[in-house]
Amino acid sequence: MRPVQNLFDSKNYPDLIVGIESPDDAAVWRLSDEQALILTTDFFTPVVDTPYEYGAIAAANSLSDVYAMGGKPFLALNVAALPDHLPLDISSEILRGGAEKAREAGVVVAGGHTVKDNEPKYGLVVVGFVHPQRIIRKGGLKAGEVLVLTKPLGAGIIATALKQEKASAEHVREAIEWMSRLNKNAGALASEFDAGGGTDVTGFGFLGHAAEMARASHVSLHFDFSKIPFLSGARAYAESGIFPGGAFDNQAHFQASLQFSPQLDEAARMTLFDPQTSGGLLFGVAREKLSAAKARAQELNQPLWVVGEVQSGAGIKVK
Repeated sequence: MRPVQNLFDSKNYPDLIVGIESPDDAAVWRLSDEQALILTTDFFTPVVDTPYEYGAIAAANSLSDVYAMGGKPFLALNVAALPDHLPLDISSEILRGGAEKAREAGVVVAGGHTVKDNEPKYGLVVVGFVHPQRIIRKGGLKAGEVLVLTKPLGAGIIATALKQEKASAEHVREAIEWMSRLNKNAGALASEFDAGGGTDVTGFGFLGHAAEMARASHVSLHFDFSKIPFLSGARAYAESGIFPGGAFDNQAHFQASLQFSPQLDEAARMTLFDPQTSGGLLFGVAREKLSAAKARAQELNQPLWVVGEVQSGAGIKVK
């Protein structure tokens, strides 16, 4: 039997610019010399207790893959799995949260599909457009570029603390605010300053997605831990040993390609493996364009942290 990846290899479909053999965030199909279609989907179980915010976060997360690849989303479908016993007002609030977040993005939710399941799951199928020559890919980083991040880390830690009833209301509100935030302006900024390499930081955590980019781009990434932003409370919860199970899976899978400064303790290292929900964009900016990018980010009210740099070589170093 032929492997699935061979059946759908882009070599057999010349207009499939990004397909199953790529580590990138979405599929891309060339429509013409000026336009390509981006297609992606994502859905997950609740990360917060409030249904409206859960729907909004899930929608923002689903839309993020299009922004991460330099595109603009325009159409979406709901994908939901809901228990029989879930009250109608709760399921309605989940869908309302997703619909209003999509509308904020200028995206039309044109329908969707639901099935029954024991635990709620919700997300979107998203379609977007991008110029074929301006696709942002994980393999597009170049030595000499500066690495920037657009949202703080720690969402998985805060969500786990919430599940354990150990999170403060203030920390939860902050996490919800960031997870609900669209990557629309971040994606526009990356495109405006000709980012060739980038991704959104989600389930594989900061270092997992960084490792994918380093490998695909054939470069080495160097990060300064002191410059990486975190949600309030995340480090304190981490020091108490509060992490989602996925953080340990990420550590086991990616640690072989990583080098940490001896000054970083285990809690600090683990925060960089924390799976993010609707995390920010991590992308490269040419060093000579960094000042202009920072100024433009301020105009867009888009937070931007310089967290590292791209060098020749392989792997990742965190000091």
